[in-house]
Amino acid sequence: MENLRVFQKFAKKSNTPKIKQTNRAVIYTRVSTKEQAMNNASLETQKAYCEDYANKNQLQVVEYFGGTYESAKKDDRLEFQKMLRYVKNKNNEISFILVYAYDRFSRTGASSIGLSDDLKSKGILIVSITQPVNFSDPMTSVVCENLFHLNSHITNIASRNRIVSGMKSKLSKGYWINTVPFGYTNLNPGKGKTPNIAINEDGKLLKLAFQWKLEKNMTYREIAERLQRKGLKIRAKKLSDYFRNPFYCGVIVHNLLDEPVLGKHESLISRREFAKINDLLYQNGKKYTKDDENLPLKQFITAVSCGTKYTGYLVKRKNLYYYKNNRIGSKENRSAKIMHQKFEDVLRKIQIKDKKYMAPMKEIMKYTFVQEYEEQLKEYDIQQKRLDQIKDKLEVLEERFVFREITDEQYHKFEAKLKKELETIQVHTSENSFNLSNLEKSIDLALQLSCNLQELWSLGDLETKRSVQNMVFPDGILFDYKNDRYRTPRINSFFKIIDSLSNDFGSNKNGTRSNKKDVSRLVLKTGLEPVRPNGHWILSPTCLPIPPLQLGILSQSERRDLNPRPSPWQGDALPLSYFRNML
Repeated sequence: MENLRVFQKFAKKSNTPKIKQTNRAVIYTRVSTKEQAMNNASLETQKAYCEDYANKNQLQVVEYFGGTYESAKKDDRLEFQKMLRYVKNKNNEISFILVYAYDRFSRTGASSIGLSDDLKSKGILIVSITQPVNFSDPMTSVVCENLFHLNSHITNIASRNRIVSGMKSKLSKGYWINTVPFGYTNLNPGKGKTPNIAINEDGKLLKLAFQWKLEKNMTYREIAERLQRKGLKIRAKKLSDYFRNPFYCGVIVHNLLDEPVLGKHESLISRREFAKINDLLYQNGKKYTKDDENLPLKQFITAVSCGTKYTGYLVKRKNLYYYKNNRIGSKENRSAKIMHQKFEDVLRKIQIKDKKYMAPMKEIMKYTFVQEYEEQLKEYDIQQKRLDQIKDKLEVLEERFVFREITDEQYHKFEAKLKKELETIQVHTSENSFNLSNLEKSIDLALQLSCNLQELWSLGDLETKRSVQNMVFPDGILFDYKNDRYRTPRINSFFKIIDSLSNDFGSNKNGTRSNKKDVSRLVLKTGLEPVRPNGHWILSPTCLPIPPLQLGILSQSERRDLNPRPSPWQGDALPLSYFRNML
């Protein structure tokens, strides 16, 4: 029998892992939430139990891991991966990972079982202090440990389902459950509490951003710069997310909901306003077709005969575009080339005929404006002087504080008071920067534009053409097909002024007197602010979107400012079904 031992070397080696014969161990502790980690009670308990086990079993704890909050739903935790790298390092010779319970190690079920097998192959055991496993019996230990891992996974799934059910219930009642969006503050924070989400100071400024986009279609960059001047720093690109978030109009959309619901929080804007802004965002981002570019007056011309809008079409055989009355049965068709020439003639008639009249026209308009708004200009000067006085007081206050003439309490008290007053005046003056330098700039740019209307329209791209059209003729233009001519029911009041002043100068040149006895009063009443189609002013001495014209070309953002797009939305109510595609 003894002679058979020579055959032992031919036996296959066992696949059963051999546990390292060391007493070196690490301890891993964790909790699921930040609140638990801050409380630290659970972490200290886990650590105490593990250290007690190590002492009783004469194990040497060489390192601690975790000690913070990490969800066990996934195994890509920072502290967890750090621990795994450490124990797998052969130089460390670790034999045991001590945990309070297997669910502290992982709750991933099959994944944690596979991870446990991988560690065993390297001679490392996962030891749960509260769930003992007899590792001397390989079969029993594997079954028991795997059951514990699976049970942790099942418990995690059940807990998640309970949480999701509670989240759905809150959302369906109109309560937001995630991180409070920018511009809002939860006045009733805490787990399990009913949220009370209110608009904060940042939200009040963000509301202005929505208004600027809606009323002036300003670019993201322009809005961000304005907000920064008011003390709110926002990245321009981030505004796109805010404008597309229904939360700001009081609607909650969430992937846990089947339908949008009305939120309990206060809205920054109405649902209709939200829809209008998103219409603008869509229009600004869309690409125009070749037909649009060749038919800029489409839907802008109205037929005198029936009040129907003109559309357009292409005759492919001739490769020519035509405008047509869109009324069924109408035979009012006209060549686009001829319609464009006639429109340019209309623009040519209302622009400044001779640039030599610009200087006297500027002086008349400036004088009239100053006379009319004398009180506002004086108020602006008073505010500027007040600003200088407050700044001087702040300097004196700081100087007295440095030389210890006043206490810390006195300094901070009066500093806060003066800075608040300073901020109030700055906000007021930024919104009403009504000064002579802005006025002169506005008049110069406006007069320069009025010399170039026809050229700007004829040489501009589609956006530029539409900008000029809507600016000069806010209600569109009529076409009398029978007499083959345009009618202009309402011209922008600013260009009416220019036309009347230009004609007045021209008639004086011929030695005739104008029938207009009070040109200044004419300018005064019509003002410098032509009306947009939606009723808002487009040309303002405090905020003029029109740039100096060198080649008759405007930038894309400036064209958008000049091109108001009336929206079909009316009223404030908007069905929640509108937001369904945002879920």
